[in-house]
Amino acid sequence: MTDQLFSFGGEEPKPQPGGASGSDAGPGAPLPARMRPRTLDELVGQEHVLGEGSSLRVAIERGRPFSMILHGPPGTGKTTLARIVATSAEAAFEELSAVQVGKAEVTQVIARARERRRGGRPTVLFLDEIHRFNKAQQDALLPAVEDGTLTLIGATTENPYFSVNSALLSRSQVLELRALTAEHVETLLRRAIDRGELGDVTIDDEAVAFLGTRSGGDARSALGALELAAETAGVGGTGHVALAGAESALQQKAVRYDRAGDQHYDLISSWIKSTRASDVDASLYYLAVMLEGGEDPRFIVRRMVILASEDIGNADPRALQVATATAAAIELVGLPEGAHALAQCAVYLALAPKSNAAYKALGAARAYVREHGAAAPPGYLRSGPLADEGYDYPHDRPNHVSSQSVMPPGLEGVRFYAPDGQEAPFAERWAALRKLRGLD
Repeated sequence: MTDQLFSFGGEEPKPQPGGASGSDAGPGAPLPARMRPRTLDELVGQEHVLGEGSSLRVAIERGRPFSMILHGPPGTGKTTLARIVATSAEAAFEELSAVQVGKAEVTQVIARARERRRGGRPTVLFLDEIHRFNKAQQDALLPAVEDGTLTLIGATTENPYFSVNSALLSRSQVLELRALTAEHVETLLRRAIDRGELGDVTIDDEAVAFLGTRSGGDARSALGALELAAETAGVGGTGHVALAGAESALQQKAVRYDRAGDQHYDLISSWIKSTRASDVDASLYYLAVMLEGGEDPRFIVRRMVILASEDIGNADPRALQVATATAAAIELVGLPEGAHALAQCAVYLALAPKSNAAYKALGAARAYVREHGAAAPPGYLRSGPLADEGYDYPHDRPNHVSSQSVMPPGLEGVRFYAPDGQEAPFAERWAALRKLRGLD
């Protein structure tokens, strides 16, 4: 099964008849399996959902679990937490992966849970990758969750509000687990060393710190690399793990990027905000992360077009031209060559002067319409048979400007557009036009 971060009380559970879990993880089990915490006191991280008095901690301490969706990146302890919940309730622990099973297996789990319920024993179903289930498969869980036949603990790396049915969400509590900090990971690494899990191999503090920092908050990855480094040093080696040994074991960490999940939105948000902040290096960094992670370049360039209008606007009208030209280039050549166009555009957008005056003006106008409704335009502006005579054609007037009001009656003094210093030519032009039109 996926997302098995630590061993459960020194045990790596195996499916038992009837779906129960629990057999010893022998000496040959991987280090992450041997180090899985058994209790809340052994669990590292996630203080924001496990603090004193929190609903989850109270449920665990009282042995009264509730259905929940655990949302977070790999290696943060979702499986571990689910097993602790089951143990606290003295419940049977059923574990399924939505990648490998379907509705039939879920039905079998529910049937076993009903049998246990008759005998007074509860069941906790841990469903990993719950977002992989379609609507019908998720719906199959609803009756059993609602009537208490089983407690569902779903795990997902994607935003559950996008990937889990609303009916199931309404019967569960969504808990977001955060990536472990480097300090959290180091704690787990040193715990493994102090317990003698790596034998007589000695390990430099520098190597431990490196693994804690470069593991990206994934404790499973860090523990696996530590074990590999120790085995390499202990078999025909020096019996000592230095920084070089840790680097060799971890290798260059692959870019972990889920195009369909939260990272997809987090990275583009970071790119937008860095570009808006005019930090060209940060803009290029987040662009590189997205490209290395396999992001769709059309998704990126659409955001470039949006930013060109929303955040640069008329401070530099050419920004929109550059962005739309980049979109055309991506359609024409694609990747990898199209990455150069994306980089060129990112640099231009980051260094361009910024103004959101047009964006704010439209927002103000729309807010006004939502609050006051849409007033009818003057009759002389209408078209067709409803048009009134009296329209003053601007081209017949000096400077091609008419002083005739074009706002609905009663709204002549309402203002939305307020150009700032970044749009000085537009501000000057607007001031001159207002004077010619007699609006000031």
